[in-house]
Amino acid sequence: MRAVLIKDGQGPVENLYIGEAPTPSPKADEVLVKIKAFGLNRMDISQREGKYPPPAGASTILGVEFSGTISEVGSSVSEWKIGDEVLGLAGGGAYAEYIVVARTHIIKKPNHLSWTQAASIPEVFLTAFQALVVVGQVKKDDNVLVHAGASGVGIAAIQLARIYGARTVTATTSTQEKIDWLLKLPNGATNAANYKTEDFSAVVKKVTNGKGADVVVDFVGQSHWNQNLDCMALDGRMTVLSLLSGASVENANLSPILYKRLHIEGSTLRSRTGSYQAELISQFKKEAFEKITGEEREGPIKTYIHKVYPWNTIQDAHREMAANKNSGKIVAEVV
Repeated sequence: MRAVLIKDGQGPVENLYIGEAPTPSPKADEVLVKIKAFGLNRMDISQREGKYPPPAGASTILGVEFSGTISEVGSSVSEWKIGDEVLGLAGGGAYAEYIVVARTHIIKKPNHLSWTQAASIPEVFLTAFQALVVVGQVKKDDNVLVHAGASGVGIAAIQLARIYGARTVTATTSTQEKIDWLLKLPNGATNAANYKTEDFSAVVKKVTNGKGADVVVDFVGQSHWNQNLDCMALDGRMTVLSLLSGASVENANLSPILYKRLHIEGSTLRSRTGSYQAELISQFKKEAFEKITGEEREGPIKTYIHKVYPWNTIQDAHREMAANKNSGKIVAEVV
């Protein structure tokens, strides 16, 4: 099969190319999917640069989310058949014509979603769902703070917070253009702050009348740490998903963790066990998946695509993501 490969195994974006790789074969409890489209994620850049190796046993080919049709089923698979249209989550291998995944890690593609829309869902929505619902325990009337609000995960988290009944959802991002966009979205952010020019902690405290954020979804780490603690509510919960600004915090004041009784938990998805991921996918499917539509249709949750690239321009797609230009998902089509 054809796949996006990396010259020398890792390196700059120029090392990406389409080459030949062995077509995988499904085990008894797996399916083989012919890929139509796959989503890009920042972990792909990190893996390409040699900073984020795939989990043990996963394909070394980039990509963790995809859409496509089942072309072969394992001997013990009865719930899926050849020709079924699906979207799914994998530990790696989605930048390719074919991928093997566990029978539990795919969801039937609704007719109202295009292939690119379907491919934009699995990683970002499952990550957001895990951070906000499973770890953050969001509930009606909570005040929520979402960092990297215009990212795929950020947009998913904002909308999920709204459908779970959050009173306020404050998003942070880096430009006024992105702020305006987030505030205009149906079920988008109720408030927003430019973290480069504003004290987002002050914004959160103002819009919550001093109470603070009950749930925080953070990708940034070091630069946001003290402000996060400052604006968290009593018994607040924060899920840390990444450390984009660094992992070391100097002059950190830990006292808010104690006197506010804060719950701070790190969370990953790719490195979790297959059984954990399967349970997460099942819960997400029951509680949220059927509410998702494409951007052009009415619905409580939408998937927003920034740009679709043919996969033979994968270098350009990686450059777009690295430049932080996107509001929504970047998706590639296998052509």
